Amino acid sequence: MRVLITGGAGFIGSNLAHSLLSEQHQVTLYDNLSRPGGKQNLTWLRGTFGDAALLIEADVRDASALVAAAREVDVVVHLAGQVAVTTSVNQPREDFEINALGTFNVVEAVRLAPKPPMLLYASTNKVYGGMEGAALVEEATHYRYRDLKGIPEIQPLDFHSPYGCSKGTGDQYVRDYARIYGLRTVVFRQSCIYGPRQFGVEDQGWLAHFIIAAQLGRPISIYGDGKQVRDMLHVDDLIDVYRLAIERIDVAQGEIYNIGGGPANALSIWAEVGPQLERLAGRAIPVTYREWRPGDQSVCVMDTSKAERELGWVPKIGVHKGIESLWDWVSSNRPLFEASA
Repeated sequence: MRVLITGGAGFIGSNLAHSLLSEQHQVTLYDNLSRPGGKQNLTWLRGTFGDAALLIEADVRDASALVAAAREVDVVVHLAGQVAVTTSVNQPREDFEINALGTFNVVEAVRLAPKPPMLLYASTNKVYGGMEGAALVEEATHYRYRDLKGIPEIQPLDFHSPYGCSKGTGDQYVRDYARIYGLRTVVFRQSCIYGPRQFGVEDQGWLAHFIIAAQLGRPISIYGDGKQVRDMLHVDDLIDVYRLAIERIDVAQGEIYNIGGGPANALSIWAEVGPQLERLAGRAIPVTYREWRPGDQSVCVMDTSKAERELGWVPKIGVHKGIESLWDWVSSNRPLFEASA
């Protein structure tokens, strides 16, 4: 299988590439290497697989480069993007050009290929906005939905923030190209993905950021009261659902799947995650509380029953075990993060 991964040197992309290369698939990484950790992830892949980890150093805003890259592949996994809500608010034009126009460039490159490949697109839970219409209950350490198990795919879209708008635009283009042009596309609206090779920063990859900061003694800011709930999914489980969608493209074509850890892997970002990190650290971890960020959801938990029903997928890695494994990975790779101080 020949696979093109946009954002292939990123957190999810490098883990996916490693999984595919381990099974002798042909993998091409399409990446401009602008994200923190990208060059380190590329070095890791090449240290393991040598020249089999092919790189096209290019940007998704370069339509002609994408057309050339997608001409003779079987699958395109589109992961590249501007990933931070705060950046989108400060630089909305750049956010649009990377996420909305960039994704349009990808779907066009797929459409124009002599034999159009399958296309998997990493969308986001942010397409559902703040979920203001969902009734909530406040508990001692977390919020929860009063009436929902989790967010289903039929939840109305409500783009909030330039990031939500740009990612949602790509989401709908990818879906509609399946309807209009018959392309084999799949949209994954992803919740909080975490795991090794994640160089988390304050604006994106919050769990990895907390762990890195806790181990290196860097400041941690909590925006809001820390009781906001997210369902967390280990990157290995995300890769499993990508692989299943490829294997079952006859079922998955044109579909949208909400992908996250689900209710069983949902924790509040500090009131519940914080104590676990403090146990791992063996000490208290100081944090500073700040004002809520615009559009921040009090609860975001995905209903993943459609993916279970249609693809046979369920998360396998429990959140507590996953957090511990990420803590251990950061601890074993501290020089990577000390160099980025």
